[in-house]
Amino acid sequence: MSSFSQKTGVVVIGRNEGSRLIRSLESVVDKSQVVVYVDSGSTDGSCEVARDRKVEVVELDMSVPFTAARARNAGFERLREKYPEVEYVQFIDGDCEVIPGWLEAAAQTLDNGPDVVAVCGWRRERYPDRSVYNRICDVEWRIGPVGETKSCGGDAMIRADALAAVSGFNPTVIAGEEPELCVRLRQRGGKIIRLDAEMTLHDADMHRVAQWWARAKRCGHAYAQGYYMHGASPEHMYLKEIRSTWLWGLILPLAALALMLPTGGISLLAFGRYPLSALRTIYKTRKQGFSWAESIAWGLSCAVSAFPQVFGAVKFHRDRLLNKQHQIIEYKAPQAAASNVLQPTGSAELRR
Repeated sequence: MSSFSQKTGVVVIGRNEGSRLIRSLESVVDKSQVVVYVDSGSTDGSCEVARDRKVEVVELDMSVPFTAARARNAGFERLREKYPEVEYVQFIDGDCEVIPGWLEAAAQTLDNGPDVVAVCGWRRERYPDRSVYNRICDVEWRIGPVGETKSCGGDAMIRADALAAVSGFNPTVIAGEEPELCVRLRQRGGKIIRLDAEMTLHDADMHRVAQWWARAKRCGHAYAQGYYMHGASPEHMYLKEIRSTWLWGLILPLAALALMLPTGGISLLAFGRYPLSALRTIYKTRKQGFSWAESIAWGLSCAVSAFPQVFGAVKFHRDRLLNKQHQIIEYKAPQAAASNVLQPTGSAELRR
């Protein structure tokens, strides 16, 4: 067994991912000493699919409210318990598959930089042309600086000792748990690095505006919760984002409508901000090298996303004031039962 395999483990989390989980597991088995799959109440045979591939399975107690952060912590704890020699942990979601060569590149980066605590690359959509919503996600995954950065997403390789030192992910954060973790990692002197390399393929499977709305609402919840936790100086986490959400998603529309009669309708001209914002984002995105189709989809999404985001922010503060447990906001429907799409290891479909 290579030194790379001995020091690297993988944690996959999922629920009712169907064929997506099969692709996810097939992309990492035999490339790491151990793979742990954490299941959060699947009814599609996901646990059996994982065990069939000799993957360690953790089944969460679903009487406790689920968050992805809680699932990742459970996988990390099992990994450390059974394989304490593992130094690096690659986290991926069950709707993602790892690009060949990524694990080695990420581990090498951690080897070469003792102060680097987390490494990420580019996530890509598996089917960006199947819907405008998939295309929006594909652009989102590819916007960000290369090199040292403030945060990473759910797909990242993290130094195990550094993760343990900050007590893992915060299980009360229902969205944006990765940037929140990165705040604490950086506060201890760690660096987050994004490589200019493709890391994972993601299957958003978004085909309806209601899914886009729910996902944007979840984003607004993340902004509100992140700002509530780390909005003070020096982090100012999500300060710009939450101000924009409240201003363009609530304050300006209400003010324009409230002043409609006193101004003889002139106040409604304020709504012209949204198409102008879309045009500005489209132009900027196109200059970054994205296609016109990608730029238009992304620009339109950014221009109006403050509306669902403000619902997410309101939900966070309502639940907080009522001392209510935050519940995840889901946008994706379950796929067909994993046991029904099980294929032999090494099939053409699984190698794609």
